[in-house]
Amino acid sequence: MPDRLPLFIGGDFVAGGGDEILPVTNPATQEVLTQVRFATHTEINRAVASARAAFVEWRETPLPERARLMLRYQNLLKQHQDEIARILSLETGKIFSDAQGDVWRGIEVVEHACNIASLMMGETAENVAGGIDTHSYIQPLGVCAGITPFNFPAMIPLWMFPLAIACGNTFVLKPSEQDPMTPNRLAELFVEAGSPPGVLQLIHGGKDQVEALLLHPDIRAVSFVGSLPVARHVYRTGTHQLKRVQAMSGAKNHMVVMPDANRDQVVRNLASASCGAAGQRCMAISVAVFVGESAEWIPQVRDAMATLRPGGWDDQNAAYGPQITPQARRRIIELIATGKEEGAECLLDGSECKVEGYPDGNWVGPTLFGNVSADMTIYREEIFGPVLLCAQVSDLDDAIRLINANPFGNGVSIFTSSGAAARRFQHEIDVGQVGINIPIPVPLPFFSFTGWRQSFFGDQHAYGKQAVKFYTETKTVMSRWFDDAPPAEPNMTIKLA
Repeated sequence: MPDRLPLFIGGDFVAGGGDEILPVTNPATQEVLTQVRFATHTEINRAVASARAAFVEWRETPLPERARLMLRYQNLLKQHQDEIARILSLETGKIFSDAQGDVWRGIEVVEHACNIASLMMGETAENVAGGIDTHSYIQPLGVCAGITPFNFPAMIPLWMFPLAIACGNTFVLKPSEQDPMTPNRLAELFVEAGSPPGVLQLIHGGKDQVEALLLHPDIRAVSFVGSLPVARHVYRTGTHQLKRVQAMSGAKNHMVVMPDANRDQVVRNLASASCGAAGQRCMAISVAVFVGESAEWIPQVRDAMATLRPGGWDDQNAAYGPQITPQARRRIIELIATGKEEGAECLLDGSECKVEGYPDGNWVGPTLFGNVSADMTIYREEIFGPVLLCAQVSDLDDAIRLINANPFGNGVSIFTSSGAAARRFQHEIDVGQVGINIPIPVPLPFFSFTGWRQSFFGDQHAYGKQAVKFYTETKTVMSRWFDDAPPAEPNMTIKLA
């Protein structure tokens, strides 16, 4: 591992000259893996200027050539999937299978970008008026930027820059400073795939660097994933600067359990969907809403969660890894304590979790609360850890009212054997992504990731057709051609005898 991660500006990996340096640590051991130096404003300006200059030629690159770059890139990502997953595991603490999944879901988006030629087809209508035809072209915006979170350091960058670049844009990526090694490796492979210099830039940093990208006049669009307060700020600042912004933020995802559901599927899926990836995912199920007699299954959910054990990245028997930082762990422990103080019944407590061989890890064990009400802090706040809350309601109407009253609208699911109940639920629920007997309804890349309400700020969502619209604009051409040739000039030539 390098002693210090470089920036990637103008086609070269450079050391960077900023004064702020942050250690990148293994969350299971606190071992320092590398250091990351934050970019200076001068370096950010250089990166954006390089991207702007590269855009002039890249936008003229034929669509099939852009698609071939993505084909080469997805092939390299597949070849190096396990290597990337190992890097990702070390810096995030994810168990290896979770890390492999993180990389694979990103690869799927790159595969979707390989289809860019058909995704950028315009529209045509003949004879919209007398002798007038109309057609449209889909054209790139210019320099785009992506600001990505710690929890999916492969998948979420790959949500952004491959599609943006395939559309003909150039891109500046600012990954999370907590686990930047994975994005750096993604950039290296993109160069190996044949990306021209300047098409992709990568800068490291924190709040100041985010602000510099938001305020930069040459950046046309910003894609962001992170916490609710920052998402609001990114959206307000970016749109005030006349940029396009898609800002994905917090969540409080519910799973409704109907009495006619398959009990074993409910129990197994609740345990894995709440604790998988250490609960550090915006689509994790954090609230189980038991309808009527299904509340009798809560003890079985507790027993299933009690069998889950966190561990190191290479522990094949571990269910998940540590929290990303000691601060993140401390926040979760404090929220668990608050839940107890506010009257929720703690049925399983992971506050004192220890993992043999990893005394310094940021561990939180599976935690289950019963008798949770909507006014409790643990319900109102996104815990972002392996904590499941259980609420009980009398019927489906109450379940829908509870969920629709929550400010977030990222994902929701219902487990039932009733098609009528499922149909009604999916129609009436005010949430963007709905699973029916599926706990975590994350769509594949040919659809779009469509969180609603305070889980998303913007007009067009991530990946899929909506991302292509986000990273492009439409030019419409109206044309008319005249059939009649102009009258010929009289022949003034004098024929001599």
